[in-house]
Amino acid sequence: MHILITNDDGIHSVGIKALADAAVRRGHRVTVSAPTSQCSANSQHITLTAPLLVHELPWEGAEAFSVAGTPTDCARVAPFMVDTPFDFCISGINNGENAGSAVYYSGTVAAAREAAMCYIPAMAVSIMPGADDEMRAHLADLAVRMAEQYQSIQLPRFAIINLNAPAIPSKEWKGIKVCPICQAYYLDGYEKRVSPLGQTYFWLKANDTSGVPMEAPEEGSDYYYLRNGYVTCTFLGSYSDCNSQFGSGMNVEL
Repeated sequence: MHILITNDDGIHSVGIKALADAAVRRGHRVTVSAPTSQCSANSQHITLTAPLLVHELPWEGAEAFSVAGTPTDCARVAPFMVDTPFDFCISGINNGENAGSAVYYSGTVAAAREAAMCYIPAMAVSIMPGADDEMRAHLADLAVRMAEQYQSIQLPRFAIINLNAPAIPSKEWKGIKVCPICQAYYLDGYEKRVSPLGQTYFWLKANDTSGVPMEAPEEGSDYYYLRNGYVTCTFLGSYSDCNSQFGSGMNVEL
């Protein structure tokens, strides 16, 4: 396959290297198109009023392009950089899970969704904070094998696979759960401040030191399973029955 690799953490992130290396090891042609810098939480942001500066970078076993734009820009412009169409797009590996309501903010998920809009089957891949190289490498290999399985399956347009893993040694992963996204929302807030010039502003803040607090996840959701040691797979798109329709055919081992 010709696989497009992208992300929102930037082209120099360890997660995107793990994905590209796994795809190369499995014999695929790989093109990397990723933001020049960190672009988390950009959602489906498209650059409309500025040029997209692109620089080709050396990358062992692959061709790679650094794009001065958003994750969505990277997915949109990538087909214009290459001489043959893409068979699949994998976005990630994001440093931090993209489960529950995070899927609506994530640049990683947005890049995959943009590829799907452009008729490229796509998957977003993320892992909870604190992951090491072994966890990322194992997740990358799993993602590429899943891409090989799903490349020939006609997912509905706009529908993507969303894969998340806990940041624990891969031998401790309990399995893969095909499940819906969690509906729990964030419990962060804003602190009101006044600048030295007397201007009022608000600073986004969390309520504790362990990260952004959330409502309790409902049982059976992606966050519920992630917190209990499972890899989760959700099918995001315009069809409410994507999980049951396509998840039942999954045949990929951890």
